[in-house]
Amino acid sequence: MRELEIGKNEAGQRLDKFLGKYMRLAGKGFLYKMMRKKNITLNGKRCEGGEKLEEGDVVRLFLSEETIDKFSDKEILKSFQDSSLNKASGKLEILYEDPDILLLNKPAGVLSQGDGKGEESLVEMLIGYLLESGSLSREELGSFRPSVCNRLDRNTSGIVSAGKTLAGLQFLSEVFRDRTIHKDYQCIVAGEIRKTKTIEGWLVKDEKANKVSVFKEQRPGGVPIRTRYEPLAVHDSHSLLKVRLYTGRSHQIRAHLASIGHPIVGDRKYGGERGFPHQLLHSCRLEFPVCSGRFSYLSGKVFEAPLPETFQAAIRKWNLETV
Repeated sequence: MRELEIGKNEAGQRLDKFLGKYMRLAGKGFLYKMMRKKNITLNGKRCEGGEKLEEGDVVRLFLSEETIDKFSDKEILKSFQDSSLNKASGKLEILYEDPDILLLNKPAGVLSQGDGKGEESLVEMLIGYLLESGSLSREELGSFRPSVCNRLDRNTSGIVSAGKTLAGLQFLSEVFRDRTIHKDYQCIVAGEIRKTKTIEGWLVKDEKANKVSVFKEQRPGGVPIRTRYEPLAVHDSHSLLKVRLYTGRSHQIRAHLASIGHPIVGDRKYGGERGFPHQLLHSCRLEFPVCSGRFSYLSGKVFEAPLPETFQAAIRKWNLETV
C-alpha cells in the first residue's frame, strides 16, 4: 500500500487526472476499475475519479509496490541524478521568480520543450533548478511537472514563462490562450522599413518540412495571422524592428516578414542573410494584463530581457543604435 498526501501542486485537479499523471503508464480503464474495487481510495472512502482534490487529502493505493512502479514513468527521475543538477540549473538565466512562476531568458540554440530525441531542453533545466533549490521534490514529479507556458523556436532567444506550481501553470496558460498578455520582439531585417504597419495574412504549415507559407488570401488549412512592426532604427540596407504578435502561430514573425520582402537576418529557412549562427529575433518584452485574485500583484507588470551579444554586435555593425 502507498499513501499519497495531496500538496499544493496537486490540489485543484480531478482525482482521475492526478492518478493518470502519477501512474501515467496505466490505462484509464485500470484506474477506474481499481477505484470501483476500492483498491484506490480518497480520504478512506470509495471514490469515482471526478472528485476535486484539496490540499491535505489522502489518496491510498492498495496495490503492490511492483505494480505501482510498473505503471509509473521513472525516466524523468533518472534524468536528474545529483551529479546533473548543477549542470542543468546553472544554464538558466532567471529574469523574475516568485512562488508560482518564473520568467527565463532563453538563449538561441536551446529547445523550449523536449522533442523526444533526448536533447536537454529548457524544461529539463527548469526542473533541475527547482529540484536543486528545494522548490520541488522528486516525489512530486510523479504527479506534477513544471513546464514552460510559451515556446520560442530553437534559434529564437528571449523571454519564456514557466509555471512552478499548478496554479502558476494554469494562470499563465490562460493569459497566453486569451492573448491578453502582450509579447514584443526585436529583430533585424534586410531592407529599409521606415513606417509602422500592421499586416495580416493566412499561414499554412508544412509539418514534414517544419516550414510555413504566408498568403494574402485564405487557403485550405490556413490560419489567420496578424503582425505589427515598428522601425526603431534604419541604416543602409538593414532595419531594426519592434514586433508585436496579435496571433501566435508557428514561425509567424519569420515567415510574415519574409513574405513582404524583409527576411530576418540569419534566418536561412526563410531567406535571411547568412553569416550568423541563428536568426536575429529576440523576445524582449512581456506585459501582463490586469489580473485579479491570487495573481493581482502581476497586473500591468512589464518584464524585459536584454539582447544577446550576437544581436548587439549586429546593431553596432550596421549602426542601428537607438537613442
